[in-house]
Amino acid sequence: MRILLGLLLIVLTRAPLVAQAADDPRSQPLVFTHVTVIDATGAKSKPDMTVVIIGDRIITLGKSGKVAIPANAQVVDASSKYLIPGLWDMHVHIFRNASLRPPNEYYFPLFIANGVTGVRDMWTKLDKVAQVELWRKQFTQKPGTVPRFGAVGTVVDGLPATWPNSDTVSTADDARRMVDKLKAGGVDFVKVYWSLSREAYFAIADEAKKQRIPFAGHVPFSISALEASDAGQRSIEHLDGISLTCSSQEARLRTIDPNDLVPGKYQQQVFDTYDEQKCARLFSRFAKNKTWQVPTLSVFQRSNRGPNNLANDERLKYIPTAEREEWKRFIIRLQKRTPEQNAQRRLQMYSKLIQGMRRAGVEFMAGTDLGNEYLYPGFSLHDELVLLVDAGLTPMEAIQAATRNPAKFLGKLNSLGTIEKGKIADLVLLEANPLEDISNTQRINAVIVDGRYLPKEALQKMLAEVEAAANKVKPR
Repeated sequence: MRILLGLLLIVLTRAPLVAQAADDPRSQPLVFTHVTVIDATGAKSKPDMTVVIIGDRIITLGKSGKVAIPANAQVVDASSKYLIPGLWDMHVHIFRNASLRPPNEYYFPLFIANGVTGVRDMWTKLDKVAQVELWRKQFTQKPGTVPRFGAVGTVVDGLPATWPNSDTVSTADDARRMVDKLKAGGVDFVKVYWSLSREAYFAIADEAKKQRIPFAGHVPFSISALEASDAGQRSIEHLDGISLTCSSQEARLRTIDPNDLVPGKYQQQVFDTYDEQKCARLFSRFAKNKTWQVPTLSVFQRSNRGPNNLANDERLKYIPTAEREEWKRFIIRLQKRTPEQNAQRRLQMYSKLIQGMRRAGVEFMAGTDLGNEYLYPGFSLHDELVLLVDAGLTPMEAIQAATRNPAKFLGKLNSLGTIEKGKIADLVLLEANPLEDISNTQRINAVIVDGRYLPKEALQKMLAEVEAAANKVKPR
């Protein structure tokens, strides 16, 4: 009798585990056959490959016909298709901390449907860290519903702060205490911002080194991009401060308050005094110091598209109606821009900077500054890849900027970022070759998130559900 009771207890105890395994969409091996693998290591494409995934890992890959396919596997014939690693957007704003509005959770299915399996959030306040941890658990428990949160950081600015609700410091002691507080609160990095004083900035750099927490972000006006690199800033966002540091008139321009001039006039003077040799010395230092660049060309390109194109973008259907109304204010601002605020001139200068940095061996990551008007979750990351190629990167380098490089930057290259045996299966299956035309990253056939297979039908359903929710009229 005791033996029977014991056996019954074992069965009852194991039953939930068996049910859980059956419910897990990754419980069945997944195999892609006859696929061309673009592994993002920089190697040539590998045609006619078989990739075997069990659970969340790539178990093996090799020439089709020479790789054993596990019994009961879900086999996908991927002939004429291309497999790349999952994409990352390394500059997003999930939280609206300037206005303290709720987080943009509607972003998540749009990320996944566009093959963006990982993000770096650039302004997570301490009271939001617990929410990020819940999303990180959800990523593992319900793969395909949220992106992987690679890192979250908190804005630290000087006075007066650029944005409301920023954490601010004015002295070196304040800055050190802030770094200690953020580290204890669980953020992954400190985001430095424009208004920091020299004293506060260098105190952050020193304390961050002591606390072994990275700092990244903008280049405050009080210092140069060269000083930021030498201080150990991990990444510079938006190519911030680089043009000024490259100017032959840097010292004079630093004595001018940009607000005293016609809007755009100061930036025009900076661009007009570009010094190629000074830039070359700066880029050499970036490469030596391993100072990463996240150009976020998408956020600047918006101004180039014109009011009509912005207002009639078909992707607006995925944006909640209330948010669309807010976005219209950007078009009003755009219509008031002065001739000196020439977005095309800015992009031309940034293209020159990117080409110079590329020659110097500086590394890039793809980011969009999502959270700004007329930037679209997932979709804009593909726009960014096109802009990076237009600026001088090869298609392979652009793909690496959204795959391998983020993994390397985050210290996760042993498990993410490339398609290799033993790595986590965050993947995107494409219907055309992105090395021939980078816009082919938009031709998505399937997405694999942490080993879960989401075919085109599932992705289209996700998009349809977001569209329906975005256009639902709330009762008054």
